[in-house]
Amino acid sequence: MAFCRLSLNLLHLLLVFPLLFLIILGRVICEFTEDIAAQQEADRVVRLPGQPEVSFKQYAGYVTVNVSHGRALFYWFFEATEKPQEKPLLLWLNGAANLLFVESPVGVGFSYTNTSSDIGQLGDKITAQDSFTFLVNWFQRFPQFKSYDFYIAGESYAGHYVPQLAEVIYDSNKKASNKHYINFKGFVIGNALLDDETDQTGMIDYAWDHAVISDRVYREVKSKCNFNQKHLARDCNNALNDYFAVYKIIDMYSLYAPKCVKSNFSIDRQLPVIQGIAPQIFSKIEGWHKKPAGYDPCASDYTEIYLNRPDVQEALHANLTKIPYPWTHCSDNITFWDDSPASILPILKKLIAGGIRIWVYSGDTDGRIPVTATRYTLNKLGLKTIEEWSPWYFKKQVGGWTIVYDGLVFVTIRGAGHQVPTFKPRQSLQLIKYFLSNEKLPSKPF
Repeated sequence: MAFCRLSLNLLHLLLVFPLLFLIILGRVICEFTEDIAAQQEADRVVRLPGQPEVSFKQYAGYVTVNVSHGRALFYWFFEATEKPQEKPLLLWLNGAANLLFVESPVGVGFSYTNTSSDIGQLGDKITAQDSFTFLVNWFQRFPQFKSYDFYIAGESYAGHYVPQLAEVIYDSNKKASNKHYINFKGFVIGNALLDDETDQTGMIDYAWDHAVISDRVYREVKSKCNFNQKHLARDCNNALNDYFAVYKIIDMYSLYAPKCVKSNFSIDRQLPVIQGIAPQIFSKIEGWHKKPAGYDPCASDYTEIYLNRPDVQEALHANLTKIPYPWTHCSDNITFWDDSPASILPILKKLIAGGIRIWVYSGDTDGRIPVTATRYTLNKLGLKTIEEWSPWYFKKQVGGWTIVYDGLVFVTIRGAGHQVPTFKPRQSLQLIKYFLSNEKLPSKPF
C-alpha cells in the first residue's frame, strides 16, 4: 500500500544499506547568513543512540509545507562520506550520493499536520505538491546544495510519487527564477507501481509462472477479473481472495526468503482498506493491505521499537509536537486517498520527451510488483529498443539483465525482492553509481 513506502525506506535502508549514507552533491559558492547556519546546526544529528562514530554529517528535522494548516514533513539527510562538495544530491522517497530521506505524505512516520481534515484530503496531487514545497524550503535551509545536480529515487508506490514530483519540478523549472530553479536531472524507480492494468495482470502471471498459485486459481482470476476496470465483480473478488491466501504462508515481497516466525515483538496488525488508492481492483481486496512492506521479515518489529524510543526521537529532532500515535511502517490513520491515476505512463512519456534521465529497475523475486508486471508496463510505452536484452555484471557474477530503450533504461537485479537494496546492497550501490554518472552497467565480468 502507498503509505508503507517512505517511512519504511527511511530507516530500513539505513539499517541494511549503510553504503547509501552518501548523497552526491555538485559545486556551489554560497554565502551563509547567521540564520541559515543556525537552522542547519539546529537540525544537526550529533549522536544517534546505538550508532557508532561516523565521519559524515547528518541532519534531521522538519520542513513546513503549509504554514496555515501546520503541515510539516520530516526529513533525514546524510552528506557524502568523501568530498560531498563534488557530488550530486539524491532524494530518496519511500548511493554514492548525499542522501535525503523524506517521510511523505503527512500522516506517515514523523510527518504531521495540525489540521485533522488534511488527512481526509490526501492524494497523489497534494503529495506531489507538498514534496515540491518541501524541496523549495529545504533548499532555502541548505542553500549550499541549491545548484547541484539533483536526482530522485524511490520504490513501490514511489512509481507514482517520484514521476509526479518530477513532473511538478519539470513544469516549475520552465517559469522559475534562479532562486527557485532546481537543477533536476533524472530519477530512478524500483519495483514501481506504474499502470493498473499491467501491474495487476503481471502479478497474476508471475505467481502462476513461479508455481505460487494453482492452475485453477490462475484460470479463475484470468476469466473473472478485468483489470482495465475499477469496479470489482463478486466472482473476481472470490478469485483474488484465493490468490492472496497463498501469500499468508510465504513472503510476497521475496518469494524465496523466510518469513518472520520467531520474533519476540511481532504484531499482527490489521491494516485498513484505503479507498481510492491504486491499483483500483487489488486495493479492494483485504489481502492487498495486509502485506506491510519490507525485508528482513522482522524489520518492522525492530525499527518500530527503535524509532519510538524517546532518546532516538530527541536525537533526530522528531515528534516535537507529540503526535498522538506511534511511528509505524504503515499508517493506520490514512483510510482514504483522494486521487490515484490508473496509469503513470503519460507522465513518463512527457518527461522522456523532455530529456529527463529515467531508469526503472526490478528485483526479480518480488511478487508484489513483479518484474513481469514492469516488463508488460514498459512494453506498453512502445519505446524503440536501442540496445537489446543483455546481462550486466557485478564482479564475476551476472547481476541481472538490462535493456536500453529510447529515453529509458530498464534493469533487473537477480535474486532481489521488493526493496532491492535490502537484498542486494552491493549490486544496488553499483546500479545507483552508474545511474548517477550516466554510464552503462558493466557488460563483462570484472
